[in-house]
Amino acid sequence: MSTYALDGLAVVVTGATSGIGRAIAIAAARAGADVALTYAHHEHGAHETAREITATGRRAAVFPLDLGDTTRVDGALANLASGARAAFGRIDVWINNAGADILTGDGPNLSADAKLDRLIAVDLRGTILASWQAVSIFSAQERGGVIINMSWDHVLTGLEGRNPQIFAAVKGGVLAFSKALARSAAPHVRVNIVAPGWIQTAFGEALEPHRHQAIAASTPLGRWGTPEDVAAAAVYLASPAAAFITGQTIFVNGGVVMG
Repeated sequence: MSTYALDGLAVVVTGATSGIGRAIAIAAARAGADVALTYAHHEHGAHETAREITATGRRAAVFPLDLGDTTRVDGALANLASGARAAFGRIDVWINNAGADILTGDGPNLSADAKLDRLIAVDLRGTILASWQAVSIFSAQERGGVIINMSWDHVLTGLEGRNPQIFAAVKGGVLAFSKALARSAAPHVRVNIVAPGWIQTAFGEALEPHRHQAIAASTPLGRWGTPEDVAAAAVYLASPAAAFITGQTIFVNGGVVMG
């Protein structure tokens, strides 16, 4: 059970088929919210998440949203917004979790240019466009709304390697954009950032055991994070308990990077 209440709120979570997105969607439902969730390619995973949401007694609605399809993303975001409002009557919180995968699946085989293009399209451009869509909705609502965007803890310190360079550039852009948006959308809309570190998702599960153990040993709290750790931070920022917080970043990383 969540410590923070989202009773009766309507929450959008993009990219909720697995991992962090699924954990956020389920945590929001357990905190009392109805949840609209999206998928790009894995519709079955989205409906599995929806079943877990309805098992809590809350409502779920599933929508397709491929942020990487730059020719159709505007229409897809508009359909998501109108569909979620039709399902729940309003939207109170919009969580931009959807991100491109360059570490598993076909990601490792892409060229550096292709990885960069994929991350810019989905993580940066997609987050910006979705955030603008949310602001347009919340600005017309008397009670406003909350936006939560996903960055990365190592944007503050850097990490060696080509993939980290690309990821830091894109997620650093998300962080900077979100702070600017927080100033622009205030006081009607709160905008905050969650910056996960080493979280046990598909990437962590695929690492060699010695590498996995070394990361845990180098973390002040002595373990990898879980998707549920990230979800707890997102639910807090979405809740009335964070009503006087905007433009801020929560690092969910066991202390590896301290902001």
